[in-house]
Amino acid sequence: MTIGVWILGDQLWEKQAALQSFSHQQNVPVILIESLRYIQLRPYHKQKLVLVWSAMRHFAEELCQLGYLVTYKIAEDFETPLQEWIEANQITELRVMMPSDRPFLQIIQSLELSCQKLLIPNDHFLWSTEEFNNWAKGRKRLLMEDFYREGRRRFQILMEKDKPVGGKWNFDQENRQPPKGKLNTPPAHWFEPDEITRKAIAKVNSLSVPTYGEVEPFRWGVTRQQALQVLDWFIQNRLKNFGSYQDAMVTGEETMWHALLSPYLNIGLLQPLEIIQAVQQAYEQHQLPLNSVEGFIRQVLGWREYMHGIYHYVDADYSEKNWFNHTQPLPDFFWTGRTKMNCLHQVLTQVQRTGYAHHIQRLMVVSNFALIAGISPQSVENWFHAAFIDAYDWVMQTNVIGMGLFADGGVLASKPYAASANYINRMSDYCKSCVYNHKERIGKNACPFNFFYWNFLDRHREQLQLQGRMSLIMKNLDKISQEDLQSIHQQAQDWHAQEISSPNFG
Repeated sequence: MTIGVWILGDQLWEKQAALQSFSHQQNVPVILIESLRYIQLRPYHKQKLVLVWSAMRHFAEELCQLGYLVTYKIAEDFETPLQEWIEANQITELRVMMPSDRPFLQIIQSLELSCQKLLIPNDHFLWSTEEFNNWAKGRKRLLMEDFYREGRRRFQILMEKDKPVGGKWNFDQENRQPPKGKLNTPPAHWFEPDEITRKAIAKVNSLSVPTYGEVEPFRWGVTRQQALQVLDWFIQNRLKNFGSYQDAMVTGEETMWHALLSPYLNIGLLQPLEIIQAVQQAYEQHQLPLNSVEGFIRQVLGWREYMHGIYHYVDADYSEKNWFNHTQPLPDFFWTGRTKMNCLHQVLTQVQRTGYAHHIQRLMVVSNFALIAGISPQSVENWFHAAFIDAYDWVMQTNVIGMGLFADGGVLASKPYAASANYINRMSDYCKSCVYNHKERIGKNACPFNFFYWNFLDRHREQLQLQGRMSLIMKNLDKISQEDLQSIHQQAQDWHAQEISSPNFG
């Protein structure tokens, strides 16, 4: 009996469950596959392809050095190279760590191979799917805050016995400072491409299939060693001030104090608990600000685990949810960045260059606009999945369909994250250089965020009044005259009509 392991492109950890299911490492057959057909599902960002392929190739070399019998294939599909490898190595059982994404599980289950397939439970998350489901069952609301507190207790993170360090669970109110004055942000920790990465870049440049974004300069890490360096750099240079300005947006500042760890976490080069424990240790040793430390840990221990848990808890049709019945097509400028709305122009061109934008740029600029403009949730999720370097199905379904667009009707968010230009003006410097007036909601100079925002509230008045946290906002809507509401409605209609007839409008 010969057992082999198939390692997927987001499972690049020596201690991943399928590899750890062996008592020894020597002579275990392992295969990694780059599928050219799989990348045609959507026009993926070029830097995403380089990151995954280069990381896979580096990981394959590491496994060789550890004594595994590694086969690396570049092929059209998965089934053909798998079957050839199975026959060549006389594999009788194929072990695969359970994929994080439902569509990939379906791919594995559909493969017709001449050996048994065994799925090993995924160990790249702190909570297993079964553990999350047990927590969620019987609850009226699946609140992230409740889940986060349970995680703090369970893993004893920032705890003094049964009480949270500092007397509070959440310091979010201290983490919303607008960008005022000179910020002196520390540089990000980037890397020069090595020979393996340069070959991956050349491969991506040679592709004949549709892709998105710019491939160079490529500066991301591609090995676990490099990912650990980014973690250390964040702790040493960025963690102290991370909290206060984590929601701020500034022209020319692509990363601010953000950690840039999600691309590495999501392909297995880093593990969540080692990141959390490293941050907690730095807090204890260097008395770092608790609002920064807690704010960061909440993103990993709370939000990331919660998103993954919800993804596997909800029904398979979650991806088709459309609570507001929004059907407007995705504007062309999402792909080109050519729009007069400076906030969207800044964020979208940044994504083109890097495959990255931080969480508020994603939520309160891109998703916010898509929500209030009534764009189809499925087209928005598909764009996010294609455009971002850290995007996977389990990440984007819940973050975009649920959090960003409220298309699930409130399964995970307690209210729609809809906002006018006032929010963007407060939390960024984008409005200062925009042709639109962030204070106007009607007229040729009115910011589209304003007329779309009030139009959104008016169009969905009945649904939104059922959301308790929207009551104050809905009272403000009642103060607007019917005449002005009609003008707002007309301006929103005209915008969409012009966008369709002139794709690069705005």
